[in-house]
Amino acid sequence: MLDSARALRRLRIRGAALVRHGWGRRVAVAARRVEEIIDLNHTGLVVATLFFAWSVTPSLVPRDWLFQGLISGINAALGYGVGCVLQWLFFLWIRPRLKFAGPPEWVRYAVKVAIVLTCALVAAYMLVLSADWQREITSLMGMEGTTRAAYLRTGALSFAVGALVVAVYRTLRELVRYLGRQLSRWVRIPAGLAPATGALLLTVLIVTLFNGVATRAFFSVANSAFSARNDKMTPFAVQPTLPERSGSPESLAKWETLGSEGRWFVSHGPDPMLITAATGKPARQPIRVYVGLQSATPEVTEEQLAVAELERTGAFDRKVLVIVTTTGTGWVNTMSAAALEYMYNGDTAILASQYSYLPSVLSFLADREKVAVAGKKMFDAVYERWSARPPESRPKLLVYGESLGSQGSEAAFTGLADLRSKVDGALWVGPPNSNRLWEQFISRRDPGTREVQPIYADGLVVRFAAAADDLAQPSDDWRRPRIAYLMHPSDPIVWWSTDLLTSQPDWLSEPRGSDVSSQMRWWPFVTFWQVAADLTNAQGVSDGHGHRYGSLVLDGWVSIAAPPDWTPELGEKIRTQIELAEMFERTVK
Repeated sequence: MLDSARALRRLRIRGAALVRHGWGRRVAVAARRVEEIIDLNHTGLVVATLFFAWSVTPSLVPRDWLFQGLISGINAALGYGVGCVLQWLFFLWIRPRLKFAGPPEWVRYAVKVAIVLTCALVAAYMLVLSADWQREITSLMGMEGTTRAAYLRTGALSFAVGALVVAVYRTLRELVRYLGRQLSRWVRIPAGLAPATGALLLTVLIVTLFNGVATRAFFSVANSAFSARNDKMTPFAVQPTLPERSGSPESLAKWETLGSEGRWFVSHGPDPMLITAATGKPARQPIRVYVGLQSATPEVTEEQLAVAELERTGAFDRKVLVIVTTTGTGWVNTMSAAALEYMYNGDTAILASQYSYLPSVLSFLADREKVAVAGKKMFDAVYERWSARPPESRPKLLVYGESLGSQGSEAAFTGLADLRSKVDGALWVGPPNSNRLWEQFISRRDPGTREVQPIYADGLVVRFAAAADDLAQPSDDWRRPRIAYLMHPSDPIVWWSTDLLTSQPDWLSEPRGSDVSSQMRWWPFVTFWQVAADLTNAQGVSDGHGHRYGSLVLDGWVSIAAPPDWTPELGEKIRTQIELAEMFERTVK
Protein backbone atom coordinates (compact mmCIF):
# COMPACT_ATOMS: atom_id res chain seq x y z
CA MET A 1 0.00 0.00 0.00
CA LEU A 2 2.82 2.38 0.90
CA ASP A 3 4.64 1.64 -2.35
CA SER A 4 1.45 2.28 -4.28
CA ALA A 5 0.97 5.68 -2.58
CA ARG A 6 4.53 6.66 -3.34
CA ALA A 7 4.16 5.65 -6.96
CA LEU A 8 0.92 7.63 -7.25
CA ARG A 9 2.57 10.70 -5.74
CA ARG A 10 5.51 10.44 -8.17
CA LEU A 11 3.06 10.15 -11.04
CA ARG A 12 1.23 13.27 -9.93
CA ILE A 13 4.48 15.24 -9.64
CA ARG A 14 5.57 14.14 -13.11
CA GLY A 15 2.13 15.02 -14.49
CA ALA A 16 2.24 18.46 -12.95
CA ALA A 17 5.72 18.97 -14.39
CA LEU A 18 4.51 17.91 -17.78
CA VAL A 19 1.57 20.30 -17.51
CA ARG A 20 3.83 23.11 -16.42
CA HIS A 21 6.26 22.31 -19.18
CA GLY A 22 3.46 22.16 -21.73
CA TRP A 23 1.96 25.49 -20.68
CA GLY A 24 5.38 27.08 -20.48
CA ARG A 25 6.19 25.87 -23.95
CA ARG A 26 2.86 27.15 -25.22
CA VAL A 27 3.50 30.56 -23.67
CA ALA A 28 6.98 30.65 -25.16
CA VAL A 29 5.66 29.65 -28.58
CA ALA A 30 2.88 32.26 -28.35
CA ALA A 31 5.39 34.94 -27.32
CA ARG A 32 7.62 34.08 -30.27
CA ARG A 33 4.65 34.20 -32.65
CA VAL A 34 3.60 37.63 -31.37
CA GLU A 35 7.18 38.85 -31.65
CA GLU A 36 7.43 37.53 -35.23
CA ILE A 37 4.19 39.23 -36.23
CA ILE A 38 4.99 42.58 -34.64
CA ASP A 39 8.71 42.29 -35.43
CA LEU A 40 9.41 44.92 -32.80
CA ASN A 41 12.94 46.26 -32.69
CA HIS A 42 13.49 47.18 -29.05
CA THR A 43 16.50 49.40 -29.75
CA GLY A 44 14.33 51.21 -32.28
CA LEU A 45 11.60 51.52 -29.66
CA VAL A 46 14.00 53.16 -27.21
CA VAL A 47 15.22 55.70 -29.78
CA ALA A 48 11.64 56.27 -30.97
CA THR A 49 10.66 57.13 -27.40
CA LEU A 50 13.56 59.57 -27.23
CA PHE A 51 12.45 61.23 -30.48
CA PHE A 52 8.87 61.33 -29.20
CA ALA A 53 10.03 62.99 -25.99
CA TRP A 54 11.93 65.62 -27.97
CA SER A 55 8.90 66.30 -30.17
CA VAL A 56 6.66 67.25 -27.24
CA THR A 57 9.14 69.73 -25.77
CA PRO A 58 8.16 73.42 -26.04
CA SER A 59 8.44 75.23 -29.36
CA LEU A 60 7.40 78.72 -30.49
CA VAL A 61 3.64 78.38 -30.84
CA PRO A 62 1.13 76.25 -28.90
CA ARG A 63 -0.14 72.94 -30.28
CA ASP A 64 -3.38 71.14 -29.69
CA TRP A 65 -3.40 67.37 -29.11
CA LEU A 66 -4.31 66.55 -32.71
CA PHE A 67 -1.52 68.57 -34.30
CA GLN A 68 0.99 67.38 -31.71
CA GLY A 69 -0.06 63.77 -32.29
CA LEU A 70 0.66 63.99 -36.01
CA ILE A 71 4.04 65.64 -35.48
CA SER A 72 5.09 63.29 -32.67
CA GLY A 73 4.03 60.19 -34.61
CA ILE A 74 6.23 61.13 -37.54
CA ASN A 75 9.14 61.95 -35.23
CA ALA A 76 8.76 58.65 -33.37
CA ALA A 77 8.82 56.74 -36.66
CA LEU A 78 12.04 58.52 -37.64
CA GLY A 79 13.54 57.63 -34.28
CA TYR A 80 12.51 54.00 -34.70
CA GLY A 81 14.37 53.89 -38.00
CA VAL A 82 17.49 55.39 -36.44
CA GLY A 83 17.36 52.80 -33.65
CA CYS A 84 17.08 49.95 -36.15
CA VAL A 85 20.16 51.22 -37.98
CA LEU A 86 22.11 51.51 -34.73
CA GLN A 87 21.26 47.91 -33.76
CA TRP A 88 22.21 46.66 -37.22
CA LEU A 89 25.58 48.39 -36.94
CA PHE A 90 26.09 46.92 -33.46
CA PHE A 91 25.53 43.34 -34.64
CA LEU A 92 27.61 43.98 -37.75
CA TRP A 93 30.71 45.51 -36.15
CA ILE A 94 30.68 45.18 -32.36
CA ARG A 95 28.85 42.00 -31.34
CA PRO A 96 31.20 39.64 -33.26
CA ARG A 97 34.13 40.99 -31.21
CA LEU A 98 32.44 40.29 -27.88
CA LYS A 99 33.30 36.89 -26.41
CA PHE A 100 30.60 36.42 -23.77
CA ALA A 101 27.53 34.31 -24.43
CA GLY A 102 24.08 35.80 -24.64
CA PRO A 103 21.70 35.75 -21.65
CA PRO A 104 19.09 32.99 -21.23
CA GLU A 105 15.92 33.27 -23.23
CA TRP A 106 13.77 34.16 -20.21
CA VAL A 107 16.12 37.06 -19.39
CA ARG A 108 15.85 38.39 -22.91
CA TYR A 109 12.06 38.32 -22.73
CA ALA A 110 12.08 40.00 -19.33
CA VAL A 111 14.33 42.79 -20.63
CA LYS A 112 12.10 43.29 -23.66
CA VAL A 113 8.98 43.54 -21.49
CA ALA A 114 10.79 46.01 -19.21
CA ILE A 115 11.79 48.12 -22.21
CA VAL A 116 8.22 48.28 -23.51
CA LEU A 117 6.81 49.23 -20.10
CA THR A 118 9.54 51.81 -19.47
CA CYS A 119 9.04 53.43 -22.87
CA ALA A 120 5.28 53.64 -22.28
CA LEU A 121 5.79 55.23 -18.86
CA VAL A 122 8.36 57.72 -20.22
CA ALA A 123 6.01 58.70 -23.06
CA ALA A 124 3.12 59.21 -20.62
CA TYR A 125 5.32 61.27 -18.29
CA MET A 126 6.51 63.48 -21.17
CA LEU A 127 2.90 64.05 -22.24
CA VAL A 128 2.05 65.25 -18.73
CA LEU A 129 5.02 67.64 -18.82
CA SER A 130 4.10 68.73 -22.34
CA ALA A 131 0.57 69.65 -21.25
CA ASP A 132 2.09 71.94 -18.60
CA TRP A 133 4.46 73.47 -21.15
CA GLN A 134 1.61 74.06 -23.57
CA ARG A 135 -0.36 75.83 -20.85
CA GLU A 136 2.61 78.11 -20.22
CA ILE A 137 2.80 79.05 -23.91
CA THR A 138 -0.93 79.67 -24.23
CA SER A 139 -0.81 81.76 -21.05
CA LEU A 140 1.95 83.93 -22.53
CA MET A 141 -0.25 84.46 -25.59
CA GLY A 142 -3.48 85.06 -23.70
CA MET A 143 -5.08 81.87 -25.02
CA GLU A 144 -7.02 79.08 -23.35
CA GLY A 145 -4.76 76.21 -22.34
CA THR A 146 -5.19 72.46 -22.60
CA THR A 147 -5.62 69.87 -19.82
CA ARG A 148 -3.41 66.91 -18.99
CA ALA A 149 -6.21 64.44 -19.66
CA ALA A 150 -6.95 65.93 -23.07
CA TYR A 151 -3.30 65.99 -24.04
CA LEU A 152 -2.84 62.30 -23.27
CA ARG A 153 -4.79 61.61 -26.47
CA THR A 154 -1.65 62.71 -28.25
CA GLY A 155 0.00 59.43 -27.25
CA ALA A 156 -2.61 57.24 -28.90
CA LEU A 157 -2.59 59.29 -32.10
CA SER A 158 1.22 59.34 -32.18
CA PHE A 159 1.30 55.55 -31.84
CA ALA A 160 -1.13 55.15 -34.75
CA VAL A 161 0.77 57.60 -36.99
CA GLY A 162 4.14 56.06 -36.11
CA ALA A 163 2.87 52.54 -36.76
CA LEU A 164 1.54 53.63 -40.15
CA VAL A 165 4.88 55.17 -41.16
CA VAL A 166 6.75 52.04 -40.04
CA ALA A 167 4.30 49.88 -42.01
CA VAL A 168 4.99 51.92 -45.14
CA TYR A 169 8.71 51.47 -44.60
CA ARG A 170 8.34 47.71 -44.19
CA THR A 171 6.35 47.58 -47.40
CA LEU A 172 9.22 49.31 -49.18
CA ARG A 173 11.67 46.88 -47.55
CA GLU A 174 9.74 43.92 -48.93
CA LEU A 175 9.75 45.60 -52.31
CA VAL A 176 13.55 45.87 -52.13
CA ARG A 177 13.82 42.17 -51.29
CA TYR A 178 11.53 41.31 -54.18
CA LEU A 179 13.65 43.40 -56.54
CA GLY A 180 16.75 41.64 -55.20
CA ARG A 181 15.28 38.21 -55.89
CA GLN A 182 14.26 39.21 -59.40
CA LEU A 183 17.70 40.67 -60.13
CA SER A 184 19.36 37.51 -58.86
CA ARG A 185 17.05 35.37 -60.97
CA TRP A 186 16.95 37.29 -64.27
CA VAL A 187 20.14 39.39 -64.39
CA ARG A 188 22.29 36.80 -62.62
CA ILE A 189 23.52 39.26 -60.00
CA PRO A 190 25.16 37.37 -57.09
CA ALA A 191 22.73 36.68 -54.28
CA GLY A 192 24.85 38.69 -51.81
CA LEU A 193 24.77 41.81 -53.98
CA ALA A 194 21.17 41.54 -55.17
CA PRO A 195 19.45 43.16 -52.12
CA ALA A 196 21.88 46.10 -52.10
CA THR A 197 21.40 46.56 -55.85
CA GLY A 198 17.64 46.44 -55.43
CA ALA A 199 17.79 49.05 -52.66
CA LEU A 200 19.98 51.25 -54.84
CA LEU A 201 17.58 51.01 -57.77
CA LEU A 202 14.59 51.80 -55.57
CA THR A 203 16.41 54.77 -54.00
CA VAL A 204 17.39 56.14 -57.41
CA LEU A 205 13.81 55.71 -58.60
CA ILE A 206 12.36 57.52 -55.56
CA VAL A 207 14.92 60.34 -55.66
CA THR A 208 14.42 60.80 -59.38
CA LEU A 209 10.69 60.92 -58.98
CA PHE A 210 10.69 63.36 -56.09
CA ASN A 211 13.40 65.59 -57.51
CA GLY A 212 11.93 65.68 -60.94
CA VAL A 213 8.74 64.09 -62.15
CA ALA A 214 6.97 63.79 -58.80
CA THR A 215 7.93 67.28 -57.67
CA ARG A 216 6.80 68.86 -60.92
CA ALA A 217 3.67 66.76 -60.91
CA PHE A 218 2.90 67.70 -57.30
CA PHE A 219 3.25 71.41 -57.85
CA SER A 220 1.43 71.14 -61.17
CA VAL A 221 -1.50 69.39 -59.51
CA ALA A 222 -1.37 71.82 -56.57
CA ASN A 223 -1.26 74.75 -58.95
CA SER A 224 -4.27 73.40 -60.84
CA ALA A 225 -6.16 72.72 -57.61
CA PHE A 226 -5.56 76.18 -56.21
CA SER A 227 -6.20 77.68 -59.64
CA ALA A 228 -9.74 76.35 -59.35
CA ARG A 229 -9.95 77.91 -55.90
CA ASN A 230 -8.61 81.13 -57.40
CA ASP A 231 -11.61 81.24 -59.74
CA LYS A 232 -14.07 80.85 -56.88
CA MET A 233 -16.63 83.66 -56.66
CA THR A 234 -17.70 84.52 -53.13
CA PRO A 235 -21.06 86.31 -52.66
CA PHE A 236 -19.32 88.80 -50.34
CA ALA A 237 -17.05 90.06 -53.13
CA VAL A 238 -19.11 92.21 -55.49
CA GLN A 239 -17.78 93.79 -58.67
CA PRO A 240 -17.03 97.47 -58.01
CA THR A 241 -18.65 100.15 -60.15
CA LEU A 242 -16.32 103.00 -59.16
CA PRO A 243 -13.55 103.81 -61.67
CA GLU A 244 -11.01 103.99 -58.82
CA ARG A 245 -11.06 100.21 -58.51
CA SER A 246 -9.63 97.50 -60.72
CA GLY A 247 -12.29 95.09 -61.90
CA SER A 248 -14.80 97.88 -62.49
CA PRO A 249 -16.41 98.32 -65.94
CA GLU A 250 -13.79 100.97 -66.80
CA SER A 251 -10.85 98.91 -65.57
CA LEU A 252 -8.16 97.50 -67.85
CA ALA A 253 -7.89 94.52 -65.49
CA LYS A 254 -11.13 92.61 -65.89
CA TRP A 255 -13.10 91.49 -62.84
CA GLU A 256 -13.04 87.78 -63.67
CA THR A 257 -9.22 87.81 -64.08
CA LEU A 258 -8.36 89.18 -60.64
CA GLY A 259 -8.60 85.90 -58.75
CA SER A 260 -10.39 85.27 -55.48
CA GLU A 261 -8.05 87.40 -53.34
CA GLY A 262 -7.93 90.21 -55.86
CA ARG A 263 -11.71 90.39 -56.14
CA TRP A 264 -11.98 90.58 -52.36
CA PHE A 265 -9.36 93.33 -52.17
CA VAL A 266 -10.98 95.65 -54.71
CA SER A 267 -14.56 95.09 -53.55
CA HIS A 268 -13.91 96.02 -49.90
CA GLY A 269 -12.27 98.77 -47.93
CA PRO A 270 -13.43 102.06 -46.40
CA ASP A 271 -15.37 104.51 -48.55
CA PRO A 272 -15.34 108.32 -48.08
CA MET A 273 -18.35 108.20 -45.74
CA LEU A 274 -16.69 105.70 -43.37
CA ILE A 275 -13.40 107.59 -43.45
CA THR A 276 -15.08 110.91 -42.67
CA ALA A 277 -17.05 109.35 -39.83
CA ALA A 278 -13.79 108.17 -38.23
CA THR A 279 -11.56 111.20 -38.93
CA GLY A 280 -14.11 114.03 -39.04
CA LYS A 281 -12.56 115.35 -42.26
CA PRO A 282 -13.63 115.29 -45.93
CA ALA A 283 -12.35 112.19 -47.68
CA ARG A 284 -11.69 110.91 -51.20
CA GLN A 285 -12.44 107.52 -52.65
CA PRO A 286 -9.26 105.40 -52.12
CA ILE A 287 -7.74 103.85 -55.23
CA ARG A 288 -7.13 100.10 -55.21
CA VAL A 289 -5.38 98.60 -58.23
CA TYR A 290 -4.95 94.85 -58.55
CA VAL A 291 -3.54 92.70 -61.34
CA GLY A 292 -4.17 88.95 -61.32
CA LEU A 293 -2.22 86.19 -63.02
CA GLN A 294 -4.94 85.92 -65.65
CA SER A 295 -5.09 89.68 -66.21
CA ALA A 296 -1.91 89.77 -68.29
CA THR A 297 -1.80 88.82 -71.96
CA PRO A 298 1.04 87.80 -74.29
CA GLU A 299 1.11 91.41 -75.48
CA VAL A 300 0.79 93.15 -72.10
CA THR A 301 2.72 92.02 -68.99
CA GLU A 302 1.42 92.34 -65.44
CA GLU A 303 3.69 95.27 -64.66
CA GLN A 304 2.70 97.12 -67.86
CA LEU A 305 -0.96 96.57 -67.08
CA ALA A 306 -0.42 97.75 -63.49
CA VAL A 307 1.19 101.02 -64.60
CA ALA A 308 -1.60 101.59 -67.12
CA GLU A 309 -4.18 101.03 -64.35
CA LEU A 310 -2.37 103.46 -62.07
CA GLU A 311 -2.43 106.10 -64.78
CA ARG A 312 -6.08 105.44 -65.61
CA THR A 313 -7.17 105.87 -62.00
CA GLY A 314 -5.05 108.97 -61.39
CA ALA A 315 -2.93 107.19 -58.79
CA PHE A 316 0.13 109.34 -59.50
CA ASP A 317 -1.81 112.42 -58.42
CA ARG A 318 -2.61 111.10 -54.92
CA LYS A 319 -0.68 111.92 -51.75
CA VAL A 320 0.50 108.36 -51.21
CA LEU A 321 1.22 105.48 -53.57
CA VAL A 322 1.92 102.04 -52.03
CA ILE A 323 3.35 99.04 -53.88
CA VAL A 324 2.28 95.84 -52.10
CA THR A 325 4.01 92.54 -52.82
CA THR A 326 1.43 89.88 -51.98
CA THR A 327 1.78 86.46 -50.38
CA GLY A 328 1.12 83.16 -52.09
CA THR A 329 -2.31 83.24 -53.69
CA GLY A 330 -2.23 87.02 -54.00
CA TRP A 331 -3.52 87.81 -50.52
CA VAL A 332 -3.32 91.40 -49.31
CA ASN A 333 -3.59 92.33 -45.64
CA THR A 334 -6.69 94.52 -45.96
CA MET A 335 -6.19 95.78 -42.39
CA SER A 336 -2.88 97.30 -43.46
CA ALA A 337 -4.39 98.81 -46.61
CA ALA A 338 -7.37 100.27 -44.75
CA ALA A 339 -5.15 101.73 -42.02
CA LEU A 340 -3.26 103.84 -44.54
CA GLU A 341 -6.46 104.87 -46.32
CA TYR A 342 -7.94 106.15 -43.06
CA MET A 343 -4.69 107.94 -42.16
CA TYR A 344 -4.67 109.96 -45.40
CA ASN A 345 -8.43 110.48 -45.69
CA GLY A 346 -8.61 108.30 -48.76
CA ASP A 347 -6.04 110.31 -50.76
CA THR A 348 -4.14 107.09 -51.47
CA ALA A 349 -3.47 104.56 -54.20
CA ILE A 350 -2.53 100.96 -53.38
CA LEU A 351 -1.21 98.55 -56.01
CA ALA A 352 -1.02 94.78 -55.53
CA SER A 353 -0.47 91.91 -57.94
CA GLN A 354 -0.65 88.12 -57.94
CA TYR A 355 2.36 85.94 -58.77
CA SER A 356 1.12 82.44 -57.82
CA TYR A 357 -1.94 80.29 -57.23
CA LEU A 358 -0.23 78.46 -54.36
CA PRO A 359 -0.64 79.22 -50.64
CA SER A 360 2.31 80.83 -48.88
CA VAL A 361 3.76 77.57 -47.48
CA LEU A 362 3.90 75.94 -50.92
CA SER A 363 4.98 79.21 -52.53
CA PHE A 364 7.87 79.34 -50.08
CA LEU A 365 9.00 75.93 -51.35
CA ALA A 366 8.33 76.43 -55.05
CA ASP A 367 8.02 80.14 -55.85
CA ARG A 368 10.66 82.02 -53.85
CA GLU A 369 12.56 82.92 -56.99
CA LYS A 370 9.30 83.78 -58.70
CA VAL A 371 8.21 86.24 -56.01
CA ALA A 372 11.64 87.91 -56.06
CA VAL A 373 11.51 88.38 -59.84
CA ALA A 374 7.89 89.52 -59.76
CA GLY A 375 8.54 91.99 -56.93
CA LYS A 376 11.48 93.58 -58.69
CA LYS A 377 9.75 93.83 -62.07
CA MET A 378 6.67 95.46 -60.56
CA PHE A 379 8.61 97.98 -58.51
CA ASP A 380 10.95 98.90 -61.37
CA ALA A 381 8.02 99.51 -63.74
CA VAL A 382 6.17 101.75 -61.27
CA TYR A 383 9.33 103.53 -60.16
CA GLU A 384 10.23 104.38 -63.75
CA ARG A 385 6.85 106.02 -64.29
CA TRP A 386 6.85 107.69 -60.85
CA SER A 387 10.40 109.12 -61.17
CA ALA A 388 9.57 110.60 -64.61
CA ARG A 389 7.25 113.10 -62.92
CA PRO A 390 8.54 116.39 -61.46
CA PRO A 391 9.59 115.86 -57.81
CA GLU A 392 7.00 118.32 -56.52
CA SER A 393 4.13 116.43 -58.18
CA ARG A 394 5.09 112.91 -57.13
CA PRO A 395 3.07 111.05 -54.50
CA LYS A 396 4.87 109.67 -51.47
CA LEU A 397 6.14 106.24 -52.61
CA LEU A 398 5.94 103.44 -50.03
CA VAL A 399 6.54 99.68 -50.24
CA TYR A 400 4.89 96.97 -48.19
CA GLY A 401 5.27 93.21 -47.91
CA GLU A 402 4.14 90.59 -45.44
CA SER A 403 5.71 87.18 -44.92
CA LEU A 404 6.95 85.89 -48.30
CA GLY A 405 5.73 89.18 -49.78
CA SER A 406 8.40 91.02 -47.79
CA GLN A 407 11.03 88.86 -49.45
CA GLY A 408 9.73 89.78 -52.89
CA SER A 409 9.54 93.44 -51.92
CA GLU A 410 13.11 93.45 -50.59
CA ALA A 411 14.35 91.88 -53.83
CA ALA A 412 13.68 95.14 -55.69
CA PHE A 413 16.66 96.78 -53.95
CA THR A 414 20.38 96.05 -53.95
CA GLY A 415 20.93 97.39 -50.45
CA LEU A 416 19.99 99.99 -47.87
CA ALA A 417 21.38 102.92 -49.86
CA ASP A 418 19.45 101.86 -52.97
CA LEU A 419 16.27 101.41 -50.91
CA ARG A 420 16.50 104.85 -49.28
CA SER A 421 17.26 106.56 -52.57
CA LYS A 422 14.09 105.24 -54.23
CA VAL A 423 11.28 105.13 -51.65
CA ASP A 424 9.82 107.34 -48.94
CA GLY A 425 9.34 104.45 -46.54
CA ALA A 426 9.15 100.67 -46.26
CA LEU A 427 7.06 98.50 -43.94
CA TRP A 428 7.84 94.79 -43.91
CA VAL A 429 5.88 92.41 -41.66
CA GLY A 430 6.86 88.93 -40.44
CA PRO A 431 9.90 88.62 -42.72
CA PRO A 432 11.21 85.09 -43.40
CA ASN A 433 14.66 84.35 -42.01
CA SER A 434 16.01 84.07 -45.55
CA ASN A 435 15.28 87.73 -46.39
CA ARG A 436 18.56 89.16 -47.66
CA LEU A 437 18.35 92.72 -46.30
CA TRP A 438 16.76 91.66 -43.02
CA GLU A 439 19.53 89.14 -42.41
CA GLN A 440 22.18 91.81 -43.03
CA PHE A 441 20.58 94.20 -40.55
CA ILE A 442 20.16 91.48 -37.90
CA SER A 443 23.69 90.11 -38.21
CA ARG A 444 25.16 93.64 -37.99
CA ARG A 445 23.02 94.82 -35.10
CA ASP A 446 24.52 96.99 -32.41
CA PRO A 447 26.56 95.06 -29.81
CA GLY A 448 24.59 94.15 -26.71
CA THR A 449 21.19 94.14 -28.41
CA ARG A 450 19.13 90.96 -28.67
CA GLU A 451 18.28 89.21 -31.90
CA VAL A 452 14.57 89.31 -31.07
CA GLN A 453 14.77 93.06 -30.34
CA PRO A 454 17.72 94.32 -32.38
CA ILE A 455 18.93 97.88 -32.83
CA TYR A 456 20.69 98.62 -36.09
CA ALA A 457 22.97 101.67 -36.33
CA ASP A 458 21.35 103.19 -33.22
CA GLY A 459 17.95 103.01 -34.90
CA LEU A 460 18.70 105.98 -37.14
CA VAL A 461 17.19 104.43 -40.30
CA VAL A 462 15.94 100.87 -39.69
CA ARG A 463 13.88 99.74 -36.68
CA PHE A 464 12.38 96.47 -35.52
CA ALA A 465 9.23 96.12 -33.47
CA ALA A 466 7.11 93.49 -31.76
CA ALA A 467 4.92 96.18 -30.19
CA ALA A 468 4.13 99.84 -30.84
CA ASP A 469 6.50 101.08 -28.12
CA ASP A 470 9.46 99.42 -29.86
CA LEU A 471 9.13 101.78 -32.81
CA ALA A 472 9.99 104.76 -30.59
CA GLN A 473 13.25 103.24 -29.36
CA PRO A 474 16.09 103.96 -28.81
CA SER A 475 15.66 107.68 -29.57
CA ASP A 476 13.41 110.08 -31.44
CA ASP A 477 16.09 110.67 -34.05
CA TRP A 478 14.72 108.41 -36.77
CA ARG A 479 15.83 109.77 -40.11
CA ARG A 480 13.69 109.70 -43.22
CA PRO A 481 13.01 107.74 -45.29
CA ARG A 482 12.27 105.21 -42.56
CA ILE A 483 12.28 101.40 -42.76
CA ALA A 484 10.38 99.32 -40.21
CA TYR A 485 10.21 95.57 -39.64
CA LEU A 486 7.42 94.07 -37.53
CA MET A 487 8.41 90.71 -36.04
CA HIS A 488 7.29 88.75 -33.00
CA PRO A 489 9.69 86.69 -30.88
CA SER A 490 7.27 83.76 -31.32
CA ASP A 491 6.89 83.99 -35.11
CA PRO A 492 8.33 80.75 -36.61
CA ILE A 493 8.38 82.27 -40.09
CA VAL A 494 10.88 84.84 -38.84
CA TRP A 495 13.11 82.43 -36.93
CA TRP A 496 13.04 79.19 -38.94
CA SER A 497 16.33 78.54 -40.71
CA THR A 498 18.43 75.57 -41.80
CA ASP A 499 21.12 76.90 -39.43
CA LEU A 500 18.97 75.51 -36.60
CA LEU A 501 20.15 72.04 -37.62
CA THR A 502 23.64 72.45 -36.23
CA SER A 503 23.95 75.76 -34.38
CA GLN A 504 22.16 77.43 -31.51
CA PRO A 505 20.56 80.72 -32.57
CA ASP A 506 21.05 83.91 -30.60
CA TRP A 507 17.30 84.17 -29.96
CA LEU A 508 17.53 81.01 -27.83
CA SER A 509 20.86 81.75 -26.12
CA GLU A 510 19.99 85.36 -25.25
CA PRO A 511 17.15 86.38 -22.88
CA ARG A 512 13.91 85.13 -24.44
CA GLY A 513 11.22 87.17 -26.09
CA SER A 514 8.21 88.00 -23.97
CA ASP A 515 6.00 85.28 -25.51
CA VAL A 516 8.58 82.48 -25.85
CA SER A 517 8.53 79.63 -23.32
CA SER A 518 11.25 79.73 -20.68
CA GLN A 519 11.50 75.93 -21.09
CA MET A 520 12.35 75.96 -24.79
CA ARG A 521 15.88 74.66 -25.44
CA TRP A 522 18.02 74.22 -28.52
CA TRP A 523 18.87 70.68 -29.56
CA PRO A 524 20.76 69.79 -32.75
CA PHE A 525 18.31 68.81 -35.50
CA VAL A 526 15.42 68.71 -32.99
CA THR A 527 14.81 72.45 -32.81
CA PHE A 528 14.97 72.68 -36.61
CA TRP A 529 12.13 70.16 -36.94
CA GLN A 530 10.16 71.68 -34.08
CA VAL A 531 10.20 75.18 -35.58
CA ALA A 532 9.58 73.74 -39.07
CA ALA A 533 6.42 72.12 -37.73
CA ASP A 534 5.43 75.47 -36.20
CA LEU A 535 5.41 77.03 -39.67
CA THR A 536 2.13 75.33 -40.50
CA ASN A 537 0.52 76.66 -37.31
CA ALA A 538 2.05 80.14 -37.26
CA GLN A 539 -1.34 81.86 -37.48
CA GLY A 540 -3.16 79.59 -35.04
CA VAL A 541 -2.56 82.06 -32.20
CA SER A 542 -4.04 85.31 -30.90
CA ASP A 543 -3.17 88.70 -32.39
CA GLY A 544 0.17 90.05 -31.23
CA HIS A 545 1.89 86.65 -31.33
CA GLY A 546 3.18 84.15 -33.87
CA HIS A 547 2.48 85.35 -37.38
CA ARG A 548 -0.60 87.36 -36.36
CA TYR A 549 0.26 91.07 -36.35
CA GLY A 550 -3.23 92.52 -36.15
CA SER A 551 -3.51 96.30 -35.86
CA LEU A 552 0.23 96.66 -35.18
CA VAL A 553 0.44 97.42 -38.90
CA LEU A 554 -1.28 100.75 -38.14
CA ASP A 555 1.51 101.64 -35.72
CA GLY A 556 4.02 100.61 -38.38
CA TRP A 557 2.49 103.01 -40.93
CA VAL A 558 2.30 105.80 -38.38
CA SER A 559 5.98 105.39 -37.53
CA ILE A 560 7.21 105.70 -41.11
CA ALA A 561 4.59 107.86 -42.87
CA ALA A 562 2.33 109.71 -40.41
CA PRO A 563 0.54 112.71 -41.95
CA PRO A 564 1.33 116.16 -40.44
CA ASP A 565 -1.96 116.41 -38.52
CA TRP A 566 -1.71 112.98 -36.88
CA THR A 567 -2.84 112.50 -33.28
CA PRO A 568 -2.92 109.44 -31.00
CA GLU A 569 -6.67 109.94 -30.50
CA LEU A 570 -7.24 109.65 -34.24
CA GLY A 571 -5.12 106.50 -34.24
CA GLU A 572 -7.38 104.79 -31.71
CA LYS A 573 -10.48 105.65 -33.74
CA ILE A 574 -8.90 104.16 -36.85
CA ARG A 575 -7.74 101.09 -34.91
CA THR A 576 -11.33 100.41 -33.86
CA GLN A 577 -12.55 100.63 -37.45
CA ILE A 578 -9.94 98.36 -38.98
CA GLU A 579 -10.32 95.75 -36.23
CA LEU A 580 -14.08 95.63 -36.80
CA ALA A 581 -13.51 95.20 -40.54
CA GLU A 582 -11.02 92.41 -39.83
CA MET A 583 -13.58 90.57 -37.67
CA PHE A 584 -16.11 90.79 -40.48
CA GLU A 585 -13.60 89.46 -43.01
CA ARG A 586 -12.70 86.46 -40.84
CA THR A 587 -16.37 85.70 -40.35
CA VAL A 588 -17.51 85.68 -43.97
CA LYS A 589 -14.40 84.92 -46.02
